[in-house]
Amino acid sequence: MTDKNTLIVEGKLADNERMKTQSNFLRGTITEDLKDDLTGGFTPDNFQLIRFHGMYQQDDRDIRGERTKQKLEPLHNVMLRARLPGGVITGEQWLAIDKFADDYTMYGSIRLTTRQTFQFHGVLKPNIKLMHQTLHSVGIDSIATAGDVNRNVLCTSNPEQSAVHTEAFEWAKKISEHLLPKTKAYAEIWLDGEKVETTEEPILGSTYLPRKFKTTVVIPPQNDVDVHANDLNFVAIEEDGELVGFNVLVGGGLAMTHGDESTFPRRADDFGFISLEHTLAVAEAVVSTQRDWGNRVNRKNAKTKYTLERVGVETFKAEVEKRAGVSFTASRPFTFTSRGDRFGWVEGVDGKFHLTCFIENGRILDYPDKKLKTGCREIAKIHPGEFRLTANQNLVIAAVPVELKDQIEALAQAHGLMPNVSAQRKDSMACVSLPTCPLAMAEAERYLPQAVDTLEGILAKHGMPDESIIYRITGCPNGCGRAMLAEIGLVGKGPNKYNLHIGGNREGTRIPKMYKENITDVEIMDILDDLIGQWSVNRESNEAFGDFVIRAGIVAPVIDSAKDFYA
Repeated sequence: MTDKNTLIVEGKLADNERMKTQSNFLRGTITEDLKDDLTGGFTPDNFQLIRFHGMYQQDDRDIRGERTKQKLEPLHNVMLRARLPGGVITGEQWLAIDKFADDYTMYGSIRLTTRQTFQFHGVLKPNIKLMHQTLHSVGIDSIATAGDVNRNVLCTSNPEQSAVHTEAFEWAKKISEHLLPKTKAYAEIWLDGEKVETTEEPILGSTYLPRKFKTTVVIPPQNDVDVHANDLNFVAIEEDGELVGFNVLVGGGLAMTHGDESTFPRRADDFGFISLEHTLAVAEAVVSTQRDWGNRVNRKNAKTKYTLERVGVETFKAEVEKRAGVSFTASRPFTFTSRGDRFGWVEGVDGKFHLTCFIENGRILDYPDKKLKTGCREIAKIHPGEFRLTANQNLVIAAVPVELKDQIEALAQAHGLMPNVSAQRKDSMACVSLPTCPLAMAEAERYLPQAVDTLEGILAKHGMPDESIIYRITGCPNGCGRAMLAEIGLVGKGPNKYNLHIGGNREGTRIPKMYKENITDVEIMDILDDLIGQWSVNRESNEAFGDFVIRAGIVAPVIDSAKDFYA
């Protein structure tokens, strides 16, 4: 045990620390495992190590029981998450990932994620190396998109402010590159690169970080990256149309553990403003401070948010200033007004056009009534600009020249990429969950369309068909669907059982409070029917649902998560 102000947590290290120490800078015995064709999976240590290379070992849980009856091991496969800082991808790259998804994945889909990148699901062991080599051939990798490292760096997908977005996007790339592992293990294992001895990791350390670490660059007034879900956030400050620096927010995170009140979602703290030239130094200082002070004894309390709670915000901030050689100045004013994507066409400041397409659940696949995957492929063949993947699981066809606007719109319309859907459906989101995620306790992606149907009906019943509520479902408490920044958040507790949280806000700056625990989807919708009915009658002018349930005293606001979340 340690007291609140102890900088280093003493005790027996978590087993992951042993694994990282013995991994020879993330190499382990992955190469040997790839040659073992008696199993489709990896040994326990390599099961963890492949995460640092951007992959999770999974299996199809829908057929796990049947395979067990047949005395077969689970149908092991991997999910790969690509590294795409800012979510920007070219048409050539899109065509390459589209073809690989068709030819070598079990599901054929491209999954857009809340981490502003894409995932392949269902890649069998014989095709894993080919997958990495295919991505490398078009300039993509999956280094450090999982594991105890800084992961894919997000950046606001703002199609109008093209000049500021371009500069912010460049910073997202610089931060990503600066904080990457320096080991050559990825190139050696997957790309048959020359073996180069690794002797140190100057930023991440020889045992890397205590836990996963997430970074964003955000351009107000949009909070589409949900800054309070992330360890480190650079809030762009613009003056006279130019990016002059960042406010730095540290210590956000949404994951928790059911039944463990030492874990909780937490908002990020605002450390203050820095000018642009200090960006990388501050990023490195925050990461290295968390590297040295983070909890390596208890992984459930290893994230940056718990380090700040343990040592104190001012102590952590002072250490960052010392390491970076920078003093934060007073934060510059900024306001978040929305988190959603701007669907349809907008014209950027450069005269080019940007089309944001709604992709329910981020799953790009050909369905009987909408050929999303084919549509994206056909657009990629003719589009000279780029695609931007949003942190809300949608797709922006960006930088379209005026002469191609009509042709691209015709393709998007013909393939279901511009559906006429409700505001509620646009404001709803879910993680992947079952059948592929090994941590899933309840349905999320597969349940969301039905849940939104019901919610749309409730809104219409109470005379509010054009209103919407930020509504999110996550299949477990790890937070991938960002339910802990929703006005209504469902967190999976067991088969068809969820904890219901309410009281977040539309701007994404308030954690919702648990209202009911371990209840069914039917019970949840009955409760929401009643609450939305109260909202429709008693709301103040333009009052959002999350604000109403706080004002009406239905739940108390979460102000200090460590004290309020479970109170």
